[in-house]
Amino acid sequence: MSPDTQTTSTGLELVVDVGPVAHGGHCVARHEGRVVFVRHGIPGERVRVRLTDAEEKAKFWRADVVEVLDASPDRVPHFWRTADSAGSWAHGRPPVGGAELGHVSLQRQRSLKSEVLAEQLRRLAAVELSPDVEAVGAASSGITDDGGAGLGWRTRASFGVTKNGRLGMHAHRSDQVIPVQEMPLAVDGINALRLWDVDLQGIERVEVAAPANGSRPLVLLAPAPGTRAKRLNSILSQLPVDVSVASYDPLKNETLQLRGRTWVQESAAGHDYRVTGAGFWQIHRDAPETLVGAVTGFLHDGGFLEPGAAVADLYAGAGLFTAPLADAVGETGSVLSVEGAPGTSRDARKNLHGAPQVEIVQGKVERVLRQRPRQFDALILDPPRAGAGKTVVSQLIDSKPRAIAYVSCDPSSFARDIGYFQQGGWELAGLRAFDLYPHTHHLETVALLTPRG
Repeated sequence: MSPDTQTTSTGLELVVDVGPVAHGGHCVARHEGRVVFVRHGIPGERVRVRLTDAEEKAKFWRADVVEVLDASPDRVPHFWRTADSAGSWAHGRPPVGGAELGHVSLQRQRSLKSEVLAEQLRRLAAVELSPDVEAVGAASSGITDDGGAGLGWRTRASFGVTKNGRLGMHAHRSDQVIPVQEMPLAVDGINALRLWDVDLQGIERVEVAAPANGSRPLVLLAPAPGTRAKRLNSILSQLPVDVSVASYDPLKNETLQLRGRTWVQESAAGHDYRVTGAGFWQIHRDAPETLVGAVTGFLHDGGFLEPGAAVADLYAGAGLFTAPLADAVGETGSVLSVEGAPGTSRDARKNLHGAPQVEIVQGKVERVLRQRPRQFDALILDPPRAGAGKTVVSQLIDSKPRAIAYVSCDPSSFARDIGYFQQGGWELAGLRAFDLYPHTHHLETVALLTPRG
């Protein structure tokens, strides 16, 4: 065994030099020729890691940092003890997921994300760009409620439940649920519920939404099979009376009202939106305004979004982009809104019922485009993490728009799709990247695509 290798009570540990950042929240290191994906390190550091996934025949291993031997100047004390890798492993357990960059200064976090985006574009689309990842909202001025620490931005949070009914979160790539007593990334409206004080026996998951506009929060409970109404009523009695509560069956996609509403009211770009509890809404409190501004800015500046224009909002959700698009094209224009999730599409119908220029269609984007071929002046797409894919990209090109605004939450699928657009004769005419998920490896991009030439 190498002198830099030792076996401890928590498993095999190695000493490695941390290499470049990679997509997915880890950095690349090597041990005796084998790649080790290291979480909780910073490029250039020398660290001791604990192997978390180390099959002998595997092409690569995974590991968490348990001790920093030579620290980066960008390393800072982690803001959340339960997510701190070294401290957690010192107590014999892994850290919770969801704050894997909490040990890195915010400025370096954004530069690392910029490196990841640049690498994905270069490798998957042969595009040489390295846009800065922009801070958003109050953080962009360096002033936030917490002194600029990038906390308190999540308006939505998901939790697991321990075997003894305590609120918890999962460790990375694990079924293990670790109890939590706080969620520093969440807005005050979520932490004020103090769900960690509630006996949640009989519940498998808890979803919470606390809109940034201060409207009524919603707690979604996913009961375990066989959980009785009496148990749900007991949980209900432990929650504040001004909070809506519903039970949710993710397999049946059914939401049942327990108290108050099964939806929340969100606000952005001068519009109010009804969003079902299980529906999609951007989780950063400043994300909706930021993304609407970036999308409409690209399209307005290019002259692609004018009164009378025909546009489409694909993967439209509850209508975040649809409503401002309808404002821009006016009643002489048209907006086609396409969303696959039935509940979210119903939200869009309620949110846009007063806009006669909007047509709401529920269904998969590829099916709707195939069954209803038409031409558009501009398209907006905000697909799920898997991206649009080659088939949809080909359909978008065939509709011959003058421009496409592409919103993405994953640099890998985004870069892949940019490659498809380039193969179809399109080019990347503009790109912005936003740090909508501080202390995590995630980022959001907004791109403007136009026909080449």
